Amino acid sequence: MSAERRAAACEAACGAGAACEAGAAAAPEAPAPASEAPAADSSRRAAVFFVGNRLMMDDGVAPAAFDLMRDTFEIPDNVQLLDVGCMALDMLGYVEACDVILTVDAVDGTGDAPGTVYRFEPDAMARHAGPEASLHDLKLVDLFDAASLMGYTAEGYCLGMQVENPSPSEFYVGLTPACEAALPLLVETVAAELTRRGFPLIRKD
Repeated sequence: MSAERRAAACEAACGAGAACEAGAAAAPEAPAPASEAPAADSSRRAAVFFVGNRLMMDDGVAPAAFDLMRDTFEIPDNVQLLDVGCMALDMLGYVEACDVILTVDAVDGTGDAPGTVYRFEPDAMARHAGPEASLHDLKLVDLFDAASLMGYTAEGYCLGMQVENPSPSEFYVGLTPACEAALPLLVETVAAELTRRGFPLIRKD
């Protein structure tokens, strides 16, 4: 798909360019035991940015995870889940207001099988211009760089999935089978990361 068509697709989803680039792959960590996870603190706030375009097949893996996460868990008042489409610098306010920010995104070029889930710290993967990249332009580390100039601070982590087809020849809503099958793992990884950072979620009955 041409760069012009991809830009048009991104514009159709949210009107801006976006997000998190995959560098050295890191497998998701196992959830911390309850005794090791920080205690829940309602005064702290977290935001999760689900980045991607629902119209572009596997590029929509994070928005699909957003839907499944809301269906699976009760979300506490101090955690915001945001289906952002494409990230933009107007999200600086979240860095000011939140203690923890996660991004969830499609990644490509890792060499691993579609459906593989990763956890990265922003500096471990985002200052990278090679083939192992997300499908978006603005990365979490870029957002944090801009925020630091304004005195804003927050912890930031990126979660992603290796995708199979992020560039369908036509607009298509839905994931390839491998990514669809791995979607619950991605959602559980996001939930485990929030719990590890002191934001436990309650599973719906």
